[in-house]
Amino acid sequence: MLAALWAMGAWGIRMGGLGVALRPVCAYAFGMSFLTARQKEILDFIGDFQRRCGFTPTHREIRDHFSYSSYGTVHKHLRLLREKGYLQRTRHQKRGHQLVAATGHQLVASTSSELRELPFLGRIAAGQPIEALPGDETLEVPSHLLRGASDHYVLRVAGESMIEEGIHDGDLVIVHRRDVARAGEMVVALIDGEATLKRFFPEGPMVRLQPANARIKPLLVAAERLRVQGVVVGLMRRF
Repeated sequence: MLAALWAMGAWGIRMGGLGVALRPVCAYAFGMSFLTARQKEILDFIGDFQRRCGFTPTHREIRDHFSYSSYGTVHKHLRLLREKGYLQRTRHQKRGHQLVAATGHQLVASTSSELRELPFLGRIAAGQPIEALPGDETLEVPSHLLRGASDHYVLRVAGESMIEEGIHDGDLVIVHRRDVARAGEMVVALIDGEATLKRFFPEGPMVRLQPANARIKPLLVAAERLRVQGVVVGLMRRF
């Protein structure tokens, strides 16, 4: 279940005891059902529309509200919201989408200033195992983004392989350190000494590492070549 939080406040990378404050920052905590900001906006629009009118909006009403130039974008977002469990559809009906009853997954505001200092291990880049990344930098993150008191660390994302999940080049991901993952979780995976950020799908003796970018093909690797380094539980972005 998504427990997403907007945490507007300061965080800092500490190098040799010197902290640099960066603000504001948008922070999300998420599980397998991560919502992008636009998906959250569409879900909120559907909910508000249904409360006002007693029924859900049509594809055209969604398109017009968000000023999309085509229906294809609407279809794509609605499909993703169905796949993530937020909507259900009755086929062949003009207003066939309904909110799933347990839509308590929505983003909620948080004003908590409680921070926790985590190791900042650099970029998720090819060629370096995570354990070997040098430096003793740390980064303060909202405690809401963490899975209890267990081990976490932070990495900076390089590239746009997860952009359709709302994760951009330069974003910071909070990783719960684990060596196992469930199907569909977003993982930091080490393949022959190279780190990558993808969704994890075991398929017999192989593992499919699925990007969230239509221009990038999935990676299929033998399970024995892959080591899970952790599961992504949060995202931070500086504006």
